Amino acid sequence: MAKNQSRMGERLCLFFIYSIFVPILISGCSHFDEGYQARSTFKEANDLFNQGSYNASLDKYEQIVAKYPARGDRVLFEMGIIYAYPKNGQKDYQKSQECFQKVIKDYPESSYRQNSETMIFSINNGVIKDKTIAMQQAQIDTLHKELESKGNEVITLQKKIDVLEQEVRNKEDEKVKLFVSQKGTADKILIEKQARRLTLISKGEVLKTYKIALGGNPTGPKERQGDNKTPEGTYVIDSRNKGSLYHLALHVSYPNERDKKRAKELGVSPGGNIMIHGIKNGFSWVGDAHTEVDWTKGCIAVTDEEIEEIGKLASNGTLVEIRP
Repeated sequence: MAKNQSRMGERLCLFFIYSIFVPILISGCSHFDEGYQARSTFKEANDLFNQGSYNASLDKYEQIVAKYPARGDRVLFEMGIIYAYPKNGQKDYQKSQECFQKVIKDYPESSYRQNSETMIFSINNGVIKDKTIAMQQAQIDTLHKELESKGNEVITLQKKIDVLEQEVRNKEDEKVKLFVSQKGTADKILIEKQARRLTLISKGEVLKTYKIALGGNPTGPKERQGDNKTPEGTYVIDSRNKGSLYHLALHVSYPNERDKKRAKELGVSPGGNIMIHGIKNGFSWVGDAHTEVDWTKGCIAVTDEEIEEIGKLASNGTLVEIRP
C-alpha cells in the first residue's frame, strides 16, 4: 500500500531527475578544471549511480567534496538527486532537500541553483500528491472490501446469466431445427454488406441471421483481383472446401458474367476464390469478436460454429444474393 501511495510523487521526481540530471551524466565531466584525476573520480561516482550502487556513489561524492571543495555545488546537487531517485530503495527526501538547500544557501552564484530550486519544488509537490494518493488509496481499499463482500453474490448472478444465455442459444437452435423440419434447408443466402449481416432464408421465411466480417476494403463491388472488396450481385454456392485454411469454406460463384464484362472493360483480372468461411485455423478462440473489423481479402467470414451450421443448412446450388 505504501508503494502505491508514493508512486505519483516518485513519477514527478523521476521526471525532473531525468530532465535535469541525465543530460549531465551523458555530457560527462570534461568541463571541470581540476584535471584528469577529478574527472576520473566524478566518472566513477556517475558509473556507480548508473549501476544502481547508490550508497557507493554517495560515498564517492563525499570523497570528491572533501578533495575538491570548489566543486561542492555540483557534488551536493548530484547527491540530492541520488537521495530522491525513485529507484533508490533507501531514498531520503529530507536529505535530498538538505543537499539542494545547501546549494542555494552556500553557492548563490552556482549554475545549479535554479535546478536545485526546481527539485525542491518537485519533491514538495510530490509529498503533497502522496498525501492525496494515500486518501484515495484508502477509499479504493474500502471499495475493494465492499466488492469482496459482494463477490459471492456476483458469482451467483453470473452463473444465472450464463444459464439464461445458454437457454436462449438452445431456443435459437430449436427454432432453426423447427424451420428446417417444416420448410427444409435454406434456399437463399442474403448478405447485406452495410449491415454486416448474413441471413438464411427458406421459402421466404428467415431461418437465422449472423453477424459477418467482410473484405478489408468493403465499400463498392469487387472489380479486380487484389482489391480486397467483397462482390455485389447474384451468385450460388457451387462447391465447398472442408480442408480450407479457414475451418470450413463455401465457395461463391464469383465472378458472374457481369463481373467478367466489367473487369474486361477495365483491362484487369476479376479475381475469384470468394468464400463464406469461418475463422482462420488455429484462431477459433477469437469467436464473434472477429466481426469488430473487416479482415478478409474479399470473403464473408463468420465463426467456426456458425459456418458449420450454415454449411448444414445451405447445400450446393443455394442462391447467394450480396447487396451493398
